[in-house]
Amino acid sequence: MKVILTHEVSNLGAPGDIVEVKGGYARNFLLPRNYAIVWTKGAAKQVESIKAAREARAVHDLETARGIKGTLEAKPINVQVNAGQGGRLFGAVTVSDIAAAMEAAGASVDKRRIEVGNPIKSLGTHQVTVRVHPEVTASVTLNVVAAK
Repeated sequence: MKVILTHEVSNLGAPGDIVEVKGGYARNFLLPRNYAIVWTKGAAKQVESIKAAREARAVHDLETARGIKGTLEAKPINVQVNAGQGGRLFGAVTVSDIAAAMEAAGASVDKRRIEVGNPIKSLGTHQVTVRVHPEVTASVTLNVVAAK
């Protein structure tokens, strides 16, 4: 089945890419989550606008990407969340929360570039990966602390 990706999907492609995937993967994963749209002649015309939006968000220069990586890895990022007794969170830390904390720390990162391995549901120190550039990946330390 031919689909046009609208979001970046690991090991598959970037927004605007036209890829061939199995029908079940498209119907059960990509389409319900709005990660892709079905390829048609009319939808193929949208590819240029999707690629233009991706270019606007992308970090173009490798040196700039390395600078952002250095900023992210320099010190731990504090994320404040609501927590109950024993350090359990009311929900999980989302990539939006992490992106907002990184913005406050001085590094602007698109939330789609943040990869969280397992859901963060407890206070303490956690590791996340940020794909700053196709060639540059940063490993960021998060300090999840209870909001006062």
